[in-house]
Amino acid sequence: MARVNNWQLGREMSYWYPEARPQKQFAAVFDTNKCIACQTCTLACKTTWTSGKGQEYMLWNNVETKPYGFYPLAWDLNLLDMLGGQNWDESGELPVYTGSTIFESAPAGERVLGWRPAEEDYAYANVGEDDCAGQVDGGTSLENSHDMAWFYYMARICNHCTYPACLASCPRGSIYKRPEDGIVLVDQGRCRGYQECVRGCPYKKVFYNAMTGTSEKCIACFPKMELGIQPQCFVNCIGKIRMAGYLNTPENAREDNPLDYLIHIKKVALPLFPQFGLEPNVYYIPPVHVPTSFTGQMFGPGVAKAIETYRSAATDADLAGLLGLFGSSERVMTRWRRIGETITGLDDDGNVLVSVPLREPVHIRPAFDPVQQVTRMNCT
Repeated sequence: MARVNNWQLGREMSYWYPEARPQKQFAAVFDTNKCIACQTCTLACKTTWTSGKGQEYMLWNNVETKPYGFYPLAWDLNLLDMLGGQNWDESGELPVYTGSTIFESAPAGERVLGWRPAEEDYAYANVGEDDCAGQVDGGTSLENSHDMAWFYYMARICNHCTYPACLASCPRGSIYKRPEDGIVLVDQGRCRGYQECVRGCPYKKVFYNAMTGTSEKCIACFPKMELGIQPQCFVNCIGKIRMAGYLNTPENAREDNPLDYLIHIKKVALPLFPQFGLEPNVYYIPPVHVPTSFTGQMFGPGVAKAIETYRSAATDADLAGLLGLFGSSERVMTRWRRIGETITGLDDDGNVLVSVPLREPVHIRPAFDPVQQVTRMNCT
């Protein structure tokens, strides 16, 4: 096995192929605090990409209610149990993962520590929906925080990992990572349906189509990305929780790159289960009302600091402005700037794609209309 650098772990790790980062890496940030689980993103993806035979159960995008929602069932719990101890050394400037990744924990003769879901594990896409941890007793009121009961919505797509487990586990070499943008795809001409990718992906975002005998997965809507347009699930998001773009490594981070700013500079967005070792490229702003003992395992040791930074957005014009760009344009914004009260998203050539105010103007009309000589009512 090769030794590769995984900056999310703070160390080198073992992987089946040498490190080969793309020219630029597709990535995304999701703000979990704004998701309302309307499933518009899920339906946008479903109607666009997975309406054919054999794809009935495929949800390349789905939204889960944590802590009791899973698709497929227990996709994360099973692997966390198999992985065992997942400790971080936080004594230095940056945390270092001291446990083993799914590549380093693989049994003899196998490339990846994984498991394959049973057919019934895909039967209930909305299992655990709106189920909360804890309870609110009769007569109790909630004030400021949700200490007694909590849940949150987590939208999921393929993470288009830097070190994909699906790619490493495929005996046919039919899964590849595009050198131009880092999007992970399946060459269905080479695929023979062994389903090792389904077993290997810890996020269970590769699906087997029994009608075609091949695997299929999220393609990050690359035909749209090539035109500078964000994927379907992004542009259809009602809650405006998503931003797609391209991410640099920490040492090459640019302040004018929206994703670099959120992930590397402000560190407000974190990867999903970094301890798996795949260096996933979809990042989440953690929910502010959930115990960090839960979100710490899910997003790594930076959760408390990320929440503190997110809460400070009210007094941080740059961060608040950049968060305001989420969902403001269907175009891919690779640069951004703030001038006074105006935040602007731009493309690679510096062309302005969209400008939004830091604060929406508020207009209060007087109750009495002197022209019509009537009092305005709030009802129709």
